[in-house]
Amino acid sequence: MVLVAALLGFGLVLAIAAMFVVREAGRIARQPPPALFDPEDAFEYIVAHVPDEVAATLSAQDVRRILDFQVEFLKQRGVVTNGTTAEPTAPVVFGGADTTAYILKRAAETGEAYIPEQVEGVIETQLGYLRAIGAVGPPTGQFGEAPSV
Repeated sequence: MVLVAALLGFGLVLAIAAMFVVREAGRIARQPPPALFDPEDAFEYIVAHVPDEVAATLSAQDVRRILDFQVEFLKQRGVVTNGTTAEPTAPVVFGGADTTAYILKRAAETGEAYIPEQVEGVIETQLGYLRAIGAVGPPTGQFGEAPSV
């Protein structure tokens, strides 16, 4: 009799656990958790995957500087926040001409000179990273415009 009660108790625990697993799996399928951006992981990915013609002309420190300037730009536009919902102050196209111009200007102010192709190579590689972690989808808009963030 004790064995039967123990087996029934064990079965009940398994049934409850299965119910929670199925419920959470359904919730995650309907609304996946947000992609988490890890700056160090992104940096390592970008350094490893930046196009060869860009990698030949930039050091790892240059890549980090470009990424830091990009974060500054996105913060100014209200796209990057710290744990709250982003509220952009204006439409932002990820990796657009405005981003490149800002990075080139900031780099020149700090005594570093980059060319647009270097900046664009780093930004495009970062976009590949963001796609890989599920933070952004494929390009949207007409004629292959860059995706908005």
